[in-house]
Amino acid sequence: MHKSHAKILISGGGTGGHIYPAIAIADALKARLEQAEILFIGAEGKMEMEKVPKAGYKIEGLPIRGYQRGSILSNLNLPFRLLASMHKAGRIIKNFKPDVVVGVGGYASAPTVRKASKRGIPTLIQEQNSYAGLTNRCFLGKRADKYCVAYAGMEKFFPKDRIILTGNPIRKDISNISQKHDEALQYFNLRSDRKTLLVFGGSQGALGINEGIYQSIDSLLQNNVQLIWQTGKYYYPIARAAVNAGMEKHGIRVLEFIDRMDLAYAIANVIVSRAGAIAISEISAAGKPCIFVPLPTAAEDHQTKNASALAEKNAAILIKNNETREKLGNTALELLFDEKKQNEMSKNILEFAHPDAANKIADEIIKLMRS
Repeated sequence: MHKSHAKILISGGGTGGHIYPAIAIADALKARLEQAEILFIGAEGKMEMEKVPKAGYKIEGLPIRGYQRGSILSNLNLPFRLLASMHKAGRIIKNFKPDVVVGVGGYASAPTVRKASKRGIPTLIQEQNSYAGLTNRCFLGKRADKYCVAYAGMEKFFPKDRIILTGNPIRKDISNISQKHDEALQYFNLRSDRKTLLVFGGSQGALGINEGIYQSIDSLLQNNVQLIWQTGKYYYPIARAAVNAGMEKHGIRVLEFIDRMDLAYAIANVIVSRAGAIAISEISAAGKPCIFVPLPTAAEDHQTKNASALAEKNAAILIKNNETREKLGNTALELLFDEKKQNEMSKNILEFAHPDAANKIADEIIKLMRS
């Protein structure tokens, strides 16, 4: 029997790529520990402050922020925000008295894991990417007791003897989408006799992907293709203005953000996505054929490396960000009507899935807690 009154602190966030794995880990811990008390620490004003409570967990916010490019004045108070965040993180740790602290990346991870490490509290870092994020790479370095990673070769960032290859945790509702097709049809108000293309570029959207789809709406309509298009908040007004009531009648859905990604995955015949680590993990687990458009400005171009690994195994198609206007629409249409290629890609992408990652990470957290 595991310790029933465990106290676990999980820190990080900023994007869905950090938040959803954190929630998946928390859910896995809850399933193992009878009366586990789990507290999150995030950054004030970031999406974790909404998404974590929605998932049923408490969260505290730190005033920390990242560097704002092109705005010198807004960066002048960053040192003060960091000091205030370190102080608040220390106060939360002192009051909560966690048995273990987990960092999932993002700005809030740095002060929380550093404070916990200085106090001798066991710490674990979950790194999603093939190229370690700035917080984990530069600010936390060798401070953690364990590093749960999704890619081989991470010893260039972390001590080799503390690395465990677990894969990336995914939202548990994505693991059983095969039974949700009818629910998805009703949720998005779409037809079962038409192909459906799912397009998203992360919570903030992706300009290259959005522009490629914008150019292709007429072609999709002419081929009776339904579209679920998550634009992100910045491109949403443009996309919304381009889609009229007649297009909506024929199955064109424009959304700023998709709350039920499990249903979107369930109904999609083909997916267009950025090549972030969590997007790849979820799409692999869903077993869906995908066209990846890597973010060209990602650190060390790791999104291109991620997508290339799948494309080389015929598990995905890679289109460069600057080629979306010319290639994205036609490539998506060709794949939508080539069921043989879809089946091959679905089979191959499943080889990249780690459906048990959250449980493996929960096991490592429990081991640390016991020690």
